[in-house]
Amino acid sequence: MSIEKKVWLISGALTLGLLVLLFKLLVALNHFEGDPTQLPDQASVDDYLQDLENLPEYQVRTGIFIKSFVFTDASDVHVTGYVWQHYEDGVHDAIKPTGDAVGFVLPDASDAASGMIEEAYRMDQDGEELIGWYFEQTLRQNFDYTSYPFDHKTVWVRFWPASFDTAVALIPDFAAYPATGPDDIFGIDSRIVMGTWERENTYFDYRLSDLGTTLGISDTKFQTNLPELHYNFVIKRNFGNAFVVHMIPLIVVTMLLFGAVMTVTRRPELIERHDFSTSSVIGTCSVLFFVILLAHVQLREGFAGSPVIYMESFFFLMYFLLLAVSVNTYLFASEAVPSLRFIHYRDNLIPKAGFWPFVLLCTVAITAYNLSLKADPEDAVVIEMLN
Repeated sequence: MSIEKKVWLISGALTLGLLVLLFKLLVALNHFEGDPTQLPDQASVDDYLQDLENLPEYQVRTGIFIKSFVFTDASDVHVTGYVWQHYEDGVHDAIKPTGDAVGFVLPDASDAASGMIEEAYRMDQDGEELIGWYFEQTLRQNFDYTSYPFDHKTVWVRFWPASFDTAVALIPDFAAYPATGPDDIFGIDSRIVMGTWERENTYFDYRLSDLGTTLGISDTKFQTNLPELHYNFVIKRNFGNAFVVHMIPLIVVTMLLFGAVMTVTRRPELIERHDFSTSSVIGTCSVLFFVILLAHVQLREGFAGSPVIYMESFFFLMYFLLLAVSVNTYLFASEAVPSLRFIHYRDNLIPKAGFWPFVLLCTVAITAYNLSLKADPEDAVVIEMLN
């Protein structure tokens, strides 16, 4: 077997092995771990509230149903739906909203004036008054896009009680949903138009407030450690759309670049057959550079203000490959720097055979790095993948 065949066999084996490793890394990157703080039942709520230094004077059962949502930009999501609360007769008389008053506050609303919260129904049942409100609000959150297009978004609706001078804890109305376990999806319309997203999970949890101010209220023992009720719905991006829009052009450009590398030769018969010249390869790289640059600008405009995202790293890799191919072609064709034997060896064999292993090795490194940012090093999924 000739040396050329051995080198190409090694290149093929490395390429196949790196493809398998890359697939495992992508599966791990696309995996979502449930939040350990979620509250699946009333017992978990009671345990949480009992551990607080200051127990709330009132507990108001609160539920939510999401009718629609849409991302208006990278940090805003417009949500519509219903919120309801139960006020027991003789227990909640002092804090029950009357008239046009609302029993909760949505502190994440970016423009409350343009939103809407209006009473939808009010009825007496089993010794309590049930009040429901319809709401339309744009909520502002700091979403993490670093794993795009394998990212998951946890969109939360954060509640404050409307009574700031009274220790009120809003508790989930678990009885209003068929099931609220760790793997159950509830409180969101099953027929909702998700667009490029898929439902992954829903849950309630508490997070202690950290306002850094007393809001001017003298008795702040409870207000400064307010257990804020959050309703969270986790959505996963549909990879297919991002693959068609961004990944396919990158793959095609990479294959065209590999084709340009394969035309580099000193053999007269191949030069004539491929019409090889240094200027033609560098010209091809120049054209591909502008194609990649325009695609990169389009991607970056969709995530303005966000750090470098996972997919964006491949554009930087492509810039390096375009430059490397151009430099390799020039040094090979001009027979410059003869000490660089890996360029001149057997008609540029090493750069040709090492093209795909190098590309995939960089891809694996980029994916592994993003996975390390996303997951805890002790996470079971990562450990299983590394083993």
